[in-house]
Amino acid sequence: MKGRHEFTKQHGNGGRRAVLCLLLPPLLILIVLKTDFLPQAVRVRETGFTRFKEDVVHKVSSLGLDTGRWQQQPLDPEKPEFAKDVEAPTMSKAACNFSNRHSDYCAMEGDLRIHGKSGRVYVVSSSTIGPENSTITLRPYTRKWEAATMSRIREVEIRSSPPAPHSFVIPPKCTVRHDVPAVIFSTGGCGKNFFHAMSDLIVPLYITAHEYNRGVQLLITDYNAHWVTKFRPILEALSMYPVIDADADTAVRCFPAARVGLESHRILGIDPALSRNGYTMMGFRDFLRSVFSLQRPWTTPVSRSSGQKPRLVFVLRRHSRAVTNEADAIAALADIGFEVVAAGPEDVKDMAKFGPVVNSCDVMVGVHGAGLTNMVFLPHNGTIMQIIPWGNLRYACHYDFGEPVPDMGLRYVEYEVTAEETTLKDKYPRDHPVFADPRTIERMGKVWDVFLNGQNVTLDIDRFRRVMQQVYQSITTE
Repeated sequence: MKGRHEFTKQHGNGGRRAVLCLLLPPLLILIVLKTDFLPQAVRVRETGFTRFKEDVVHKVSSLGLDTGRWQQQPLDPEKPEFAKDVEAPTMSKAACNFSNRHSDYCAMEGDLRIHGKSGRVYVVSSSTIGPENSTITLRPYTRKWEAATMSRIREVEIRSSPPAPHSFVIPPKCTVRHDVPAVIFSTGGCGKNFFHAMSDLIVPLYITAHEYNRGVQLLITDYNAHWVTKFRPILEALSMYPVIDADADTAVRCFPAARVGLESHRILGIDPALSRNGYTMMGFRDFLRSVFSLQRPWTTPVSRSSGQKPRLVFVLRRHSRAVTNEADAIAALADIGFEVVAAGPEDVKDMAKFGPVVNSCDVMVGVHGAGLTNMVFLPHNGTIMQIIPWGNLRYACHYDFGEPVPDMGLRYVEYEVTAEETTLKDKYPRDHPVFADPRTIERMGKVWDVFLNGQNVTLDIDRFRRVMQQVYQSITTE
């Protein structure tokens, strides 16, 4: 009796009713179940009619930083935790696009709670929820068609719950509140390669986040610290807040809006018709010019009679697809009338230093490879000349670097290597499929090993000179 008295004293009338229910026969319990008591109890628990004594919610101001100044707002123990939501419930909504060839992505707004460590996004009181979309998973990377790449990308789970009193899901409480939108994406794909970093991540991130005018919080899954360091100038131009390593983040961050996954249109390109804000690749390149303080927006024809020379940057490779007679090629370019800047791998990898070098040039030349991606730093109306290795690679090479060029406001020229210009002739007889039927190598799945990593190029200097002479004539005047 003493224990029962203490229980009743502690819990008041509710305690007496609970004890009474425990003593009632099953029939009376069924009567209770037929009343509204249990649904009311569920609603009370859902809407947070729970008293807390020393609970606080951290609210991040527009700085949105863990390391920033916290504003602690103790909850009134005499008021329900979510009383504001009960009085004026916030209806959330979410919409996803799974039809894009490159990426899946979702946009949402309302009461959104992100727990990075578990990889979950909670859409609370969703007005767009249905049986088919209460839980959605996607991998926030932009090479959806490549199963091997996408298998390395961590899934993000989006859980939508209907408005109270219909929801029995209790989302986690906010520990950090942001007053700006969030964008979640992964750096776990091919982003170490400069071409893929630009095509898979930077251009899609520009499409997705630039509209917020830096008022957006970036959260990265599969966090790659080296990638973040390398592209920090661009990230800081897109967001005024340090990026968050979502995988290690234990906070429950609440946002008014969020995008999970990046919008991607095409390889190294933007389709203005698909962009919500009509973005273009020329606009993207203007953005890069601003980020790196590049001086030349446009090239202008050079007068041959003035004694000035158009500048040309020759992007040189090592180990594979290297130009074995690069000294002869550079000499030929100089004889034509170019001022030649030779750029090896060490020069190319420092984007902040190499971007201005490229921007100072009128022409870029190089064998197919990631280094040609630096054409994004050329001034408008500049020329890119791609040397295509042997192996029936013209379509693939043009797809990567030829097709994007017009939308960038650049001009494109290509030089396709012949069987006499590849070092593969020293490895294989002329009747081998490498020469007789290169598509056989493709069907065997050995294009990368044989044609991309397995050959170098020895240019026919006379033939190369003729092509580059035409380029010189096209960018100069009398």
